[in-house]
Amino acid sequence: MIPRRGFTLIELLVTVAIIAVLMGLLLPALASARGAARAAACGSNGRQLVIAWTAYANDYRERVMPLSYWHEADIGSNEPIYWWGTYGSLASEIDYARGFIGPYLGGDLSPRSVLECPAQPWGTYRPQGGFPQATSTYGYNGYYLTPSKTPGWASAIGHRPWRRLFDLRRPSDLFVFADTLLPVTPVRNCALLDPPQLWNGGAWENNPCPTTAFRHGRARTAPGSAMTARADASVRLVAARPEWLTHPREGVGSVGLVNTDHYVPDAQEWN
Repeated sequence: MIPRRGFTLIELLVTVAIIAVLMGLLLPALASARGAARAAACGSNGRQLVIAWTAYANDYRERVMPLSYWHEADIGSNEPIYWWGTYGSLASEIDYARGFIGPYLGGDLSPRSVLECPAQPWGTYRPQGGFPQATSTYGYNGYYLTPSKTPGWASAIGHRPWRRLFDLRRPSDLFVFADTLLPVTPVRNCALLDPPQLWNGGAWENNPCPTTAFRHGRARTAPGSAMTARADASVRLVAARPEWLTHPREGVGSVGLVNTDHYVPDAQEWN
């Protein structure tokens, strides 16, 4: 009978070392592939959102959807309505179907839906306003598109026109939706795309807290990219530059340093 020969300790150690080297080579590639898949899914979400936004305007004589109805003149004694849905109190559940964009989107509007960026899933941020459910990790450019219907800013900019599709400036550059975050600790989602500059009633001032989030492909050596969905229905990832980031640790800032680039194309005329 021929004795069976087993592995020696040296052979086992060499095998383990080879496996470790292969894992070290493969893991970055796998991580890169996962990141690319998330970016592609995020781009698909952005495209669905901007197509639904266009469909809304087509049904309302080219007037784009408001960011919110919250004044009594619009809603009476009912709860505010936002582009993504409604909520009534801290105890009530969000009704995504009642959002202005809801009827134009198929499927369940909830976490892991078209309203949420795959690179910023539920559980990686606190809900804005402290509510028990997510709203959206994409921000809508109400600052330019519907100034009088944008809570928080309407008192300063409400005199500006509510936009229609046919009067939009530079639609291939104009952001309608983009990745957003509130750069607080811990970070919160934000459904409003705040620009790099704010109107003070007589001039533009630098915004210390714009909300564009460069969350795709972030690393120690790379500041990341943001998904931007534009008025011409195109979707593009924009890589951050260091000077754009007002909050580098959170990867939050703006694309460019002035509004005319992508956020408020007629900003120079406000003066």
